[in-house]
Amino acid sequence: MVPWLTGPEAAGDPGRVHAEGRAARFALEEARQQVATFFGARPREVVFTSGGTEAVNMAVFGGVARARERGDGRPPHIVTTAVEHSAVLEAAQRAGRVTQAGVDQLGRCDPEVVLAGLQPETALVSVQLANHEVGTLQPVAEIVAGARARGVLTHVDACAGAGHVPVDFAALDADLVSVTAHKFGGPRGVGALLVRRGLRLPPFHLGGAQERARRAGMENVAAAVGFGAAADELAAGDRLGQEAAAASALTNRILTEVLALLPGVSVFGDPVGRLPHLVCLGVDGVEAEPVLLALDQRGVAVHSGSSCSSETFEPSPVLRAMGVDADHSLRVSVGWSSTAADVDAFLAAFPDVVTRLRELRSGST
Repeated sequence: MVPWLTGPEAAGDPGRVHAEGRAARFALEEARQQVATFFGARPREVVFTSGGTEAVNMAVFGGVARARERGDGRPPHIVTTAVEHSAVLEAAQRAGRVTQAGVDQLGRCDPEVVLAGLQPETALVSVQLANHEVGTLQPVAEIVAGARARGVLTHVDACAGAGHVPVDFAALDADLVSVTAHKFGGPRGVGALLVRRGLRLPPFHLGGAQERARRAGMENVAAAVGFGAAADELAAGDRLGQEAAAASALTNRILTEVLALLPGVSVFGDPVGRLPHLVCLGVDGVEAEPVLLALDQRGVAVHSGSSCSSETFEPSPVLRAMGVDADHSLRVSVGWSSTAADVDAFLAAFPDVVTRLRELRSGST
């Protein structure tokens, strides 16, 4: 990324035909090829965005706008689940009428329930690949197949799972898939919407013909290059599988040892059919915020609820939909750079922090 941030190459506009512009265009298209290869797509199916949130909004509003162009004037209808990311839920609520399918206590939706929500005016079915808070993998293949058999556009939000579990756009057969780079070591502020070949969506941004007239605005070449580099790194050999196995070993250890070390701790989400790098714990007797702050003082960074609610510490809508205690959740995740020593630090700090907070709350100290 460095030459495209600080070098003379950074001045190149990929939409121009001079030498600097052609160099920028070459770098952008090389990155597009790398991203496409990693996600099992064609380069022309990759639309670069400013991140996963924009990719989701582009899918939702684009799908609804497409339905309006072809419809009879009735408000478009969207089917999704109650545990989607706020980017999906809020975009859907603004774009049209919404049916939210419920989930079980593991946070998993039932394909039959999702598909039962379809109506004659349904414009889009949007479902996540895996849950961003508890890690539960969703039965997306069945939902996509069922919706497509009924002629309904499908969108899969793969932002939480991309780079951690395989995402094959062609095999999934969805119309739209949103992904983001920062979840697996790429730069922040860049993502992509994968758009099935032949599908025409009204552009989300207007004012230019960039991204083959699907997203106006000058492309962020440096960020796209970083996205491509991260995708290319994971595509080499079995790097994705190796990282997933290493992450699973770390999070499995967290689950095993925390439950043995500390009473009153439970697992939210599916402990087996989940993303390899993420676990969500329920902690009896203490609320999330003091646990987060105390762990932070010991150099351990964890979270509670979704990343978009961190400023307010509001109860997680995902956990509420699962029917579990939404006020006492702790989300623990590892990344490509995490080590056994990092897990050691968490396992050393967490039981002591929770025990002390419980004692303070009970007035025993």
